[in-house]
Amino acid sequence: MRRDVIHSLLVANRGEIACRIFRTCRDLGITTVAVYSDADAGALHVREADLAVRLPGSAPADTYLRGDLVVAAALAAGADAVHPGYGFLSESAAFAAAVQDAGLTWVGPPLKAIELMASKTRAKELMGGAGVPLLAPVDPATASEDDLPLLLKAASGGGGRGMRIVRELGSLPGELLAAAAEAASAFGDGEVFAEPYVERGRHVEVQVMADAYDTVWALGTRDCSLQRRHQKVIEEAPAPGLDEGLRARLDDAAVAAARAVGYRGAGTVEFLVSAEGRPYFLEMNTRLQVEHPVTEAVFGVDLVALQLRVAEGEPLDPVLPAASGHAVEARLYAEDPARDWQPQTGALLTLEVPEAPGLRLDTGYTGGDTIGVHYDPMLAKVIAHAPTRTEAVRLLAGALERARIHGPVTNRELLVRSLRHPDFAAARLDTGFYDRHLADLTAPGAGDPATAALAAALAEAVRATASPGPAPTPTRFGAWRNLPSQPQVKRFRSEPDGTEHEIAYRTPRTGTPEPYDAPGVRVLAAAPDRVTLELDGVTRHFELARDRDRLHVDTAGASYTFTALPRFTDPATQTDPGSLLAPMPGTVVRLAEGLAPGARVEAGQPLIWLEAMKMEHRILAPASGTLTALHAAPGHQVEVGALLAVVQEDPDATPVSASASVPASVPEENA
Repeated sequence: MRRDVIHSLLVANRGEIACRIFRTCRDLGITTVAVYSDADAGALHVREADLAVRLPGSAPADTYLRGDLVVAAALAAGADAVHPGYGFLSESAAFAAAVQDAGLTWVGPPLKAIELMASKTRAKELMGGAGVPLLAPVDPATASEDDLPLLLKAASGGGGRGMRIVRELGSLPGELLAAAAEAASAFGDGEVFAEPYVERGRHVEVQVMADAYDTVWALGTRDCSLQRRHQKVIEEAPAPGLDEGLRARLDDAAVAAARAVGYRGAGTVEFLVSAEGRPYFLEMNTRLQVEHPVTEAVFGVDLVALQLRVAEGEPLDPVLPAASGHAVEARLYAEDPARDWQPQTGALLTLEVPEAPGLRLDTGYTGGDTIGVHYDPMLAKVIAHAPTRTEAVRLLAGALERARIHGPVTNRELLVRSLRHPDFAAARLDTGFYDRHLADLTAPGAGDPATAALAAALAEAVRATASPGPAPTPTRFGAWRNLPSQPQVKRFRSEPDGTEHEIAYRTPRTGTPEPYDAPGVRVLAAAPDRVTLELDGVTRHFELARDRDRLHVDTAGASYTFTALPRFTDPATQTDPGSLLAPMPGTVVRLAEGLAPGARVEAGQPLIWLEAMKMEHRILAPASGTLTALHAAPGHQVEVGALLAVVQEDPDATPVSASASVPASVPEENA
């Protein structure tokens, strides 16, 4: 067989996966080439690459999804191979063909395998012929009450687009139309199929690796059941709680699937496992998965290195590597789970995860980077490997808890609580985990934000005292005078819940500020970046970092973000009742039909659609009333807090939440 040694590799992707592939290339002595959009000009993957080629524009459709530009970039940089990563063009047969037509080595599966697995309906037919267990399809035209609940799925694409759960027969026609329209918009293919919806099913997958010499490895199972919007949040290997018979059946089915399409390279065969332990084929991902590090940890392999080896025409060892221990991965997202998983943007001041044996961090960001609106909100993946599942879960939860993450709101606390939830600890896993537990997992915790705010106030007082320049002149507010020896007040707002804290303190002649009227609290040390308090006999340390008017406070077991507020409210900052503000930066994609000043609106009615970071955000009427102002129009770019519209409420209207989020049209894992 022809063998092509790879000397220079272009990664047709961005962010975390590009950085991860570059890491292996450096170990192997391979020159690395990045591509980047204008929005990514200063991104970490660009900084880490040996060479980089600009793709003009910022939107994915103009940059990372332009296969012709990516191939031209590879040729311009002198690369001799292309790795697609995941997302974007990673499962595009047309892109793979273009790479090979240009004389470049494709670090991916054969074109035929990509084509056969591109359509879920065709893939299921093929897998059925290979003896892989399947859910029996349901013809929507003849579906009855006995077939419910049903799951409608797009034949092409993923990421939850075109997917609907139908529990009532009367809603089936409308849901079919909606699913088909969504699938056509997202993937250019409106084909939708129906199958039984498995309640409390588990998402279990098998990593495969195959060469051109008929060797196919089944590298164990992974459980990926903890998902939000059909996108994975926490994954682990091996999948816990499966008996050896079921594991063997899954491995055999995955190998049969790979052989049925003449597979080569890394791929993943995904299954739904019912509560009764019956497996059903879902799909085959003809690429590397986001969660591949847990398999690497358990089997002691580098899957990217193996991909390159197979692409160069080398054989795999016929003996499967031995598995050892357990690994768990958590995806750290810039999003707010308590607010409908709303993506967050802005400057990332700090991203530091503790280093320890068994811990791994895969990221596309460092402190000082900016999280923009164009791409997936995943900041990093944190992976823990240990001899047992209990140890791996504890190691990962502790690392996330001690991480210093300053900037936009993240799902860090949700991840820690998920890992420590009794159902997760007992491996009671299924895809409905967050449907059942989200309210509890995002409820206010047992932490002490008031004490953290006190530490912030003391640190700010020390910082002000230590600032160079003349001593501040006492400030008068009417008959009240701000003197250092008298109690002073600082106000903070907790982010993102909006709770306000008013902290009183005074600075005695010693110069060290102390809390005013706070029995049981003693200041042991205070500096602008660290405060140590004794609370009812227990010493606690608080680390502080400042970013303009925001203060980040990290302490054992909890982290807090506060915004410093003026001593008195500025009337100019008030907005009119019924004002609809942009919850984040984004693009106005459409307005409700006929929306104009003077229009009648109903409570909860979608009025404005914003799109940012793979999510579509509906701005809802907060109550029934009349639209008195409209400042949004399709195509407008808006910043967070921008006034979009104003609704004058009816006197007896019932308020509702003003925004909701749904997945946008960019498929999952377009990181």
